[in-house]
This record gives sequence, structure tokens and C-alpha cells, in this order.
Amino acid sequence: MKNRSTCVRAALLLVLISAAAYMAQARFPQPNAEYQARRAKLRAQMDGPVVLFGYTSRQEGGEVAVFFQEESFYYLSGYDEPDAALLLIPDMPDGKAFEGANEILYLPPRDPRRAKWEGPKMGPDDPGVAEKTGFAAVKAYANLRGDLVNLSKTFPNFYTLLPKGQENGYPHLATSSAWVRSVLPEANVQDATQTITAMRMNKSAGELALLQKAIDASVDAQLAAMKMMRPGLYEYQVAARMKEIHEFAGCSREAYAPIVGAGFYSTVLHYDRLDNEIKDGDVVVLDVAGEYGGYAADITRTLPANGKFTARQREIYEIVLGAQNAALEATKAGVSLYGGPGSLQQIARDYIDSHGKDLHGGSLGKYFIHGLGHGLGLDVHDPTDYNRPLQAGMTITNEPGIYIPEENLGVRIEDDVLVTAEGHELLTRRLPRNVDEIEKVMAEARATKP
Repeated sequence: MKNRSTCVRAALLLVLISAAAYMAQARFPQPNAEYQARRAKLRAQMDGPVVLFGYTSRQEGGEVAVFFQEESFYYLSGYDEPDAALLLIPDMPDGKAFEGANEILYLPPRDPRRAKWEGPKMGPDDPGVAEKTGFAAVKAYANLRGDLVNLSKTFPNFYTLLPKGQENGYPHLATSSAWVRSVLPEANVQDATQTITAMRMNKSAGELALLQKAIDASVDAQLAAMKMMRPGLYEYQVAARMKEIHEFAGCSREAYAPIVGAGFYSTVLHYDRLDNEIKDGDVVVLDVAGEYGGYAADITRTLPANGKFTARQREIYEIVLGAQNAALEATKAGVSLYGGPGSLQQIARDYIDSHGKDLHGGSLGKYFIHGLGHGLGLDVHDPTDYNRPLQAGMTITNEPGIYIPEENLGVRIEDDVLVTAEGHELLTRRLPRNVDEIEKVMAEARATKP
């Protein structure tokens, strides 16, 4: 009996180790071939070298800072350590192939002192570093300046990411692009943002797999919130439970600051204080999602604090759901997210404007105060050219809302959608959306509690 018990414990331990290993492995980058193909595609579109910079170790100070890579740099490299740069070199202006490595990763030297505190980082002289990173060549960061100067003797045009307006926090793009211009004062330094944005808009199978993992973890968290929701809780307690589920599922961080807004705060779009007590009769907007393998989910549900929508809350909720369904039904390649008649934004707005009234008999369109959706990927608001129609492979959100402060009533329903050649796929379909389903989940959870 003792031996059998030991065997059972050993088998259980192996299962737990395997599960933990799977979750940890899933947070690693995609295969090198994925990033190599992206770099080759970008090089083929450019008439000059492209130089991009990862975030530096000086982006954030403080003991709680955790390093996360600049998104476009990560998209092209899969490299997730600070103080790196990459250089992509196209064919020569005369059409001849460039002699030498046409893609180079530049890394800082190893710092043994910092390694004692932070663990070892990859260095340019590590054995097999080119094979590990998937780059044709890996050099010390100090070589970047000289390589750019030498290339300027052949190429008149260079590309990097240029800032658009004022940057939030550390001025990464302003600093890096100013450095490039100082090194290449005679070169024509242009912006690579539009070309890279066009590439990032269409997700590969590998990207969709990571995005779905973020969505699945976020759906689980939303379901847990439905089951725990009750008057007397504080907003931060609901958010804490959701974040716990994200992290246990392998999410590296929240996709954005969690929004849990009850009562009046359901009408505040980006409410993030979360210090309000949830009261009987409140609706609660939960805009909370995790980031997995670098890819962000974005999901919102609106719940009745006591498990039952009032007649007025149900009315507004079903108008928002109707608008979401109308836009969802029209979602397919070739349709515009924004624009005039026929755009998804206009379809949703027209639906809201033609259904229901406020307390003064006015239409509800004026209470839909934000856009219908946005791109989704490495950023929760992934770079997207909204002047272009939707294409198969794009991932977007669909999130209509109505916010009526004088009624302490805000409703937002947000789901994540993949545009396909046939139409669309609702990636968040596992999470209930209609009133009866939500109330059923909440009632069943209450019935099982002692």
C-alpha cells in the first residue's frame, strides 16, 4: 500500500512538472524561422538599411520595474533582453546581392557584476549565439556606429522608427532616431513605421496561437469574476482574483491596467482606482485581460452586482449587445472598421441611435462616446491603418458601449475577433454575452456556495 501511494505521488509530481514546463515553455518566443521570415519580408520592401533599437535597461527605474521589449523590435527579432539593436541590409542599389551578413543583431557585452543580481544575459561573444538568436551575425553593440557609417557610402536612404508626437515616458524613438541622424548626417533617414505596421496587422498562425492563449486565460478570469461577484466586495478584490488567474495560466503581465467600475464608475471609460465598494443594484464593468507570450487579449463584460439585471439595466445591455451583434455580422475582409456608411463603427452607432431612449426621451447615440474597436496583437492597441479595409488575418476588438452618468449606468461588451476569408471568427466565444447566460452562471455559482 505504501509503495502504491508513493507511485501515485510520483506520477502526480510528474504531471505537475510537465504542466509547469508546458506553461513556462509557452512564454518563450516563436521559432527563429518565424522572425527570419519577417525580417526577409521587410528587407525585400526597403531600398536602404533598417536599424531598430530595443528598449534599454534604463527605461524604468525602481525595484518593481520588469523589463519588456519594444514591440516592433520584438516582432522582428524575438529577442527579449535590453540594450540591443538590429540592422537589416537590403540588396545593393545596382540589384546585386549584398556581400556579407544582411541581418545583424547587436548586443551589449556581458556584465558580470549585474549578472550577480539579475542573472546572466546573452552576450555577443557567446558560443553559438547566432544560432540561438537566428540572426546571420551577432556583433558587439559598439560596432553599430561604424557599420552604419560604412553602409552610408553605398546607401543614401536609411530607415528607423520615428516618433509621432510626444512619447509617453522614456523618449525611446526620439532618442534612438536622433542618434541615427547624428551618425548619418548626410543620409536620408526615413520612417519604417508604416511598412512594419502593415506587416503586424496580419497575424501568422504562431501569433494567433499565442493570442488565443491570452484570450483563454482572460476568459477564465472573466468567468471567475462572474461567479464571485456580489455586493460588499471591493473592485480591487475582483481585479486581484482575475490577475491571479492570468498569472497562473502563464500570462507575463496584464495587457493594460485593469478596469473594474461599479455604479457611477461603470460610466468612466478608463477608471483604474478600483477602491469603490460594490453595492446592491450596481452594474459592474470589467475590462480586464492578460498578456501571454507578448500578445494581449482585451475583453469586457458588464455584470449585475447582485446577479440580476434590473429592467432598465437589461434594456441598455441588450441594446449594446444588439449593436455588437450587428457589427459582428458585418465583419469580413473588405469592410472598413471606421468611415462612413457601411463601416462597422457606423453600423453599431446607427443601431444604438435607433434603439431606446434616455430619461429625457433623447436617443442614446450620444452616450456611445468611443470607437467601436481597434487592432489587437503585441499591443492591446496594436498598430493598425484604419484607412485600409479589413483583411483576412487581422485581429480586432468589437466593443460598443453606452454610458449614462445620471443613471449610474454604463454598459460595455467587448470581444476579440479574427477577420477571415469567409467572414470572421469570435475568439472569445466561450465567454457568455447575453443576459440570460450571464445570470445563469451567476445563479449557479451562488447556489453552490455554502
